[in-house]
Amino acid sequence: MVGINARNKDILDNKYICRVCALILQDPVQLTECGHRQCQTCLPNEHQREITCAQCQTKMLKTKALYLFVDAQSERQTSIYSPPFYSSPNGYKMRARLYLNGDGNARRTHMSMFFVLMQSSNDPILKFPFKYKVTFCLYDQTPAQRHIIDSFRPDIRSSSFQRPRMNMNIASGIPKFFPLENIQQEGSPYVQDNIMFIKILVNFRCLPKTLLHYIFSLNPGLPMHVQQAKINSEVERMHRDQHHESNEQEDTELSIEESVP
Repeated sequence: MVGINARNKDILDNKYICRVCALILQDPVQLTECGHRQCQTCLPNEHQREITCAQCQTKMLKTKALYLFVDAQSERQTSIYSPPFYSSPNGYKMRARLYLNGDGNARRTHMSMFFVLMQSSNDPILKFPFKYKVTFCLYDQTPAQRHIIDSFRPDIRSSSFQRPRMNMNIASGIPKFFPLENIQQEGSPYVQDNIMFIKILVNFRCLPKTLLHYIFSLNPGLPMHVQQAKINSEVERMHRDQHHESNEQEDTELSIEESVP
């Protein structure tokens, strides 16, 4: 299916018309190399590696062209919401909000990741303001597992983390989460077959930062109770190692003191 045909398409501004099919843009996408738009269905087939913009003839690799869905009427980039999820059966309701092309000062330079608290029937028994550290992980889909991990701690004075009085609070998070150039590069390990995987961790236990890479390296297909057991075992191992290192340091200090005449 190509663009949308309509009797009044000839009186519309050209920015609403696809230069490939000459119809009204349908599911419009924007090419980041030149900024021009066309219908998603008018893009080259999946076997073609190179794209040529129908408007300015700019050539680009398909893997380097990040297609951004835009609102053709309002000129605003659309953000993507994750489905709502809960921290526990009786816990906080939340969701993620992603701006593929960045938000605010990060527009066109970074991907922006935000966290959104949502209103739920659990709220009367929960504690507010929400004060728990939130971590985002963009998965490296290759065996290298160089995941992009970044965290933020809520500003408890912000309305974003008070008890929701409407369906959703104002989103808050990390505007400059990840440079777009690293996503657009050919063979990016973070985008495979036009798919990205992002995980959100809410840190209720004050887990050390050094544990985050281990947590995100666990197989996401494992049941949650199995993942939690592995995390607990790793925490215990880290505590044992720290205790052992502390004892070794004390023994060294005693040895130095005893050798002083």
